[in-house]
Amino acid sequence: MEVIEVPGIAGVLLFRPAPHRDERGFFSRTFDRDVVAKAGLDPDAFVQDSISRSRKGVVRGMHTRAGQGEAKLVRCSYGAVFDVVVDLRPGSPTYRNRETFDLTGDNQVTVYVPAGCAHGFQALTEPADVSYRIDRAHDPSEDVAIRFDDPDLDIPWPLPVTLMSERDKAAAPLALATARLT
Repeated sequence: MEVIEVPGIAGVLLFRPAPHRDERGFFSRTFDRDVVAKAGLDPDAFVQDSISRSRKGVVRGMHTRAGQGEAKLVRCSYGAVFDVVVDLRPGSPTYRNRETFDLTGDNQVTVYVPAGCAHGFQALTEPADVSYRIDRAHDPSEDVAIRFDDPDLDIPWPLPVTLMSERDKAAAPLALATARLT
């Protein structure tokens, strides 16, 4: 498994596996404790695994957490998604930078999203499954949602948005949402 630093946002890492492919399909390691530790992360810090299934065109995000934030490993386990990370850490040298990634069930690439960054994605296929490995138990009182179409984020969503949660529809603009983070 190759670890790639993402220069546009400090601390964001890509974990690119080397799937073994044959006539049956493929086998791929999606998490390797030793590789994660060598990349400078605590592999034992991740306490929750979750999965979401989305229909084509669905946008989930942009989400972050107040308080200590939340670090996570994000991977598309089936289908394809357009994945977005935005650095919202005021002291970061890459503050307010945005990076996008094409995550697919074929490439099985995992994105490490540091605490203090907002994350979201759009499903490009019907369906798209996204797996999350999260470093803190969920506390709904810390949830912060930012408008997916905020002009300050300028996210180039590739498809028309077909569905989103009521919470995401009512999300605050970036300026109001970031006030909750400080």
